[in-house]
Amino acid sequence: MAITGAMLTFYKSNVAVVFWQWVNQSFNALVNYTNRNAASDITSQRIAIAYLSATTCALVTALGLKARLAKHSSPLLQRFVPFAAVAASNMVNIPLMRQSELVDGIPVTDEDGNSVARSRYAAVKGQAQVASSRVFMAFCTMCTIPFIMNGLERYRFMRRVTVLHAPLQVFFCGAILTFAVPVGCAIYPQICCIPTERLRLLDADQLKAIQEKYSVRPEKLYFNKGL
Repeated sequence: MAITGAMLTFYKSNVAVVFWQWVNQSFNALVNYTNRNAASDITSQRIAIAYLSATTCALVTALGLKARLAKHSSPLLQRFVPFAAVAASNMVNIPLMRQSELVDGIPVTDEDGNSVARSRYAAVKGQAQVASSRVFMAFCTMCTIPFIMNGLERYRFMRRVTVLHAPLQVFFCGAILTFAVPVGCAIYPQICCIPTERLRLLDADQLKAIQEKYSVRPEKLYFNKGL
């Protein structure tokens, strides 16, 4: 809440953009690491690569768009630059921070909870769902508040008392996130299922092992996508 409010408030200063995008990516790296599939591990080197890559992506997107829009767009449009940076970095941060899942796969089980195999296809599907959920949460706050603040700043009082802008935006972030976070997490089920046949996309060896293990191959397999 506080970080999002700060990114939306201090979007005009390059120094502030760099600082708050760095803070946000540091927070996101921690969230993505702690909410990965619990059966997956990650080395310190991979954590460092993911962190640096996502932070670089966020800064390049934010500063690049800011420089491009500064002279040729309305103040309202410039307020959406932080969202673009957050959305782009989420697409980088999540797969990199959880890259061991993409390399080694994540456990998939049958309907009774018995471990069947490790699937890279399940990891791809799970991370795609997590990334889209995160972008939805960011969209709800970072693409709503610019309209609210743009409307409020039409009043002379709001233009004079600029010290209120930051706490107001933090408050709006908190109010919106109260609903956006649970809705975003609920878009996809925590325990997802995939047709066993789909493992042919990335996991031919696992599919063969399943065929050997079961006399009647299960139609669906299940996995925990993380958050």
